[in-house]
Amino acid sequence: MNIQTIHRDDPDSFFYNLRFMLIVCVLVGNALEPIITRFAGAETLFLWIYTFHMPLFVWVTGYFARHTLQGESGKRVLQHIAIQYVLFQSLYALMDFTVFHTPHMRLSFFAPYLLLWFLASHFCWRLLLRVTLSWKPIYRLIGSIILGIIAGYLPVDGFWLSFCRTFVFLPFFIIGYDYGTAIRSHIKSNWSRYVAALFSVGVLILIGVGGIPLSPGWLLGSMTYAELGHSEWYAGIYRLGMYGVQFGSAALFLAWVPTLTSRITEMGRRTLYVFLLHGFLVRLVIWSGVYNYMESSLYIPVIIAIAVLFAVMLAHPVVRHTFRPLIEPNLSRFTFHRQEVSKRSA
Repeated sequence: MNIQTIHRDDPDSFFYNLRFMLIVCVLVGNALEPIITRFAGAETLFLWIYTFHMPLFVWVTGYFARHTLQGESGKRVLQHIAIQYVLFQSLYALMDFTVFHTPHMRLSFFAPYLLLWFLASHFCWRLLLRVTLSWKPIYRLIGSIILGIIAGYLPVDGFWLSFCRTFVFLPFFIIGYDYGTAIRSHIKSNWSRYVAALFSVGVLILIGVGGIPLSPGWLLGSMTYAELGHSEWYAGIYRLGMYGVQFGSAALFLAWVPTLTSRITEMGRRTLYVFLLHGFLVRLVIWSGVYNYMESSLYIPVIIAIAVLFAVMLAHPVVRHTFRPLIEPNLSRFTFHRQEVSKRSA
């Protein structure tokens, strides 16, 4: 299969291409995490990916929220997110209980299971954006950055309903919603893209040689400053600096994204399935103990190749056809039934 075969141009192709490339980065990052303390190369690649992939994933999610934020479509999206969260939170907990026999396992909808933090935060981002729609975009952006900084000072559990990540990544959602189209219009296929791509590689190299000191805790955005070991009054400056690193690295990575419609674009339309299902595969691979046999950094390319293969496999139309009733249930039937019940009761 030639995933680079170009068919036609489309205004949203860039964003679908980006979305698939980012879901590949998600899989690669998750697959590398078990060995980042053993191999410097794995840690460098892991940190580089985390400087841009979640900010951009939130950014592209904000972009696609433009036409489904309000009205009936907005309500349906919120319903789908809530259903997906409850369902997969239960399924992942069930897997931990039956397959992995995780000790002291208990189901809680207030502590998102690993990757499901994104669903909880996505739900909140949409609500927060709807509340501030009357604001000017620049005020919305400034306000979101201030909230992202202030949230780290609060004496709460950062993991609780993805509290910290909701506010830390909120600015990227706002940028995607308000400025996604404008940013896309400035991305041209010229020499400046090649320069930006080289600078993106330069960031990777700088991280590898220690030129950019980074901590996974700060990049994940899931903990308060106190939980990160920084109770100082100026801890918010670190968050502001991290925003600078993430904004810069994310902007440079955009140079790698193709703009034309291709097979990648079609797979980019089905990243929801890759996102929600890949956790089962990653958890099973880790549980199998295969990482215990990796005694050399030469396994890193193998891990990356397998992660890409998983992404392509889970983005296949057959997977969508099979799991669509589970992941994207038809809520119109429920709505119709509810309306009929209301009429009868009246």
